[in-house]
Amino acid sequence: MNDDSHDQLWRGLTQEARTALYQREYAEKSLDRKMAEGGVDAGQLASADRESEAFRDSWIPGVEIFARQIHPQRHRGVFGELARRDEGLLARIGFWPKQWAAARMFTHSAKGFHVHPTDVPKGTEPAAWFQRIFVDEPDNFLLRRYDHEQWDVMFFVQGLAELILRDVRAGMPTRTMRFFADGDNRRSANNVGLVIPAGVAHAIRVEGSEDLIMVYGTSAAFQPEFEGRIASEVETAALPASWQAFLA
Repeated sequence: MNDDSHDQLWRGLTQEARTALYQREYAEKSLDRKMAEGGVDAGQLASADRESEAFRDSWIPGVEIFARQIHPQRHRGVFGELARRDEGLLARIGFWPKQWAAARMFTHSAKGFHVHPTDVPKGTEPAAWFQRIFVDEPDNFLLRRYDHEQWDVMFFVQGLAELILRDVRAGMPTRTMRFFADGDNRRSANNVGLVIPAGVAHAIRVEGSEDLIMVYGTSAAFQPEFEGRIASEVETAALPASWQAFLA
């Protein structure tokens, strides 16, 4: 539409309103663009071929998203395994948590971004190290320093979660993965487990109208110095201005 047609179409509005107008983009986006922008279902990622054209240049190295089977128990609830130490994805990558924890996030709340420091061998440049373990030798899991840095594995047992991951490791391509996972009480292809490497910033936001309950394991026991925060002001409930003035 040219400028003349646009002005004619909206001539019944004020000039201020016409200047502020913009048109929503309805064109179909590629899967990797959806993942980096508006988000996709976790089930699409759990079943994805990461070497395909759609994901080869958009998947964050070291991130794992794997499907979980949730079993209904009629008139009682549901049953879902989290992980087995000697079987499945965690066994394959050689990662078994040293600490397990649970968290509840209230409706309409959010956490993050959080990021955990990486442990790069002395005398090695970080970019060269990440190139080696995630690009040159991605299946050599013995190189990973789980005991010295914090990797997370997350499971969602109630509610709906929006997750955003951002790779901030030195020398790695800056990539974003945004997706939605379902709790066990909502059986779907989006019942997944998620592995987040050290050096990948992550945020979680509760979607929908119920609290989010999650269980997560960490490769290292909690240490305050391992908890880096980026743009995490959303976690702080600001006091009303009048309260702040009174307290000051």
